[in-house]
Amino acid sequence: MKTGFLKNPLFRFFLIFIVLYTAWYVLYEQVINPNGALDSLVINASVFSTDHLLKLFGYITFTQHSDTIRVVGIDGTNGVWIGDPCDGITLFALFTAFLIAFPGPWKHKAWFIPAGIISIFFVNIIRIAALCMIILYKPQWLAFNHDYVFKTLVYGFIFLLWMIWVNRFSPFQRLKPAS
Repeated sequence: MKTGFLKNPLFRFFLIFIVLYTAWYVLYEQVINPNGALDSLVINASVFSTDHLLKLFGYITFTQHSDTIRVVGIDGTNGVWIGDPCDGITLFALFTAFLIAFPGPWKHKAWFIPAGIISIFFVNIIRIAALCMIILYKPQWLAFNHDYVFKTLVYGFIFLLWMIWVNRFSPFQRLKPAS
């Protein structure tokens, strides 16, 4: 009975995913986050990238970043403070664990995982820049957009990446209708 269960691809996927994500969660909470170096690196890159994106669209911006102050904003506003939960690292781990757990050739996982992480990072930069603009134009909409709209869009983007993986690179590609 046990071996039949382990051969079930759906069970194996969930088992591998849960083990990987749990291991990541414990490692992150016990080692990575208390150390702070990885979060600081990603947040500083996010502040820098968001600042440049906003300047590209003609905004006058400001930044402040140290160990505790990580703010980017448009002149005349308080800006957006980027906390550890909003830096995207957990999303990178979620995406990576899914791809490792889901069947597919490692030669494609080797490039798709980093490409996915980079694209998730840039979607997060667009999210932060949009929040900066919301603070400028409609600050009363900030909480709703942060808590609901952008979470839905970012998770939807990750779902899109997963669907691309499933439909293009996994052995469970979309079934094609018989001719």
